[in-house]
Amino acid sequence: MSSATHKTNGARFLDSLGISYSIREYEVDLEDLAATTVARKIGMPAEQVFKTLLTTDGSGNHFFAVVPGDAELDFKKLARAAGVRKAEMVSLKDVQPLTGYIRGGVTVFGAKKAFPVFADETIELFDIISVSAGQRGSQLLLSPADYLRAAEATIADLAKDIRPEERSKANAG
Repeated sequence: MSSATHKTNGARFLDSLGISYSIREYEVDLEDLAATTVARKIGMPAEQVFKTLLTTDGSGNHFFAVVPGDAELDFKKLARAAGVRKAEMVSLKDVQPLTGYIRGGVTVFGAKKAFPVFADETIELFDIISVSAGQRGSQLLLSPADYLRAAEATIADLAKDIRPEERSKANAG
């Protein structure tokens, strides 16, 4: 690890569990915090760069949904996995008070509260995945098994089904 790299809360959390990882840093563009952009900047396919979304059932319960960078969260699938009637995104203004992290830097590791984590089933398809390290401009690279264990995540089908021609169009951008 270079001396310019500093430990984030997410990295410290993994250290406390003895989980090996690497940190990949990138230049942040506040106008474009998309996971697909992060993937391009760190040189990984978007489907291996997982974004962490904070959701709610509207009744005060919160859940993290972890989906591939090139996918969209299917709220009906998340609700089914979480055993609730509905799921929706938490208001952006509530993300930092609930997690301690800001948009573009949300991770389940070291969050203020340990909300249940649901990870898309495609996470197990890869040797290495990337997730936010807990701050913009810094990604953690680790094995899916280590991520799932550290996050105490439940695996579920969470991504919206898109037709193959839409996927190739989405990946072309």
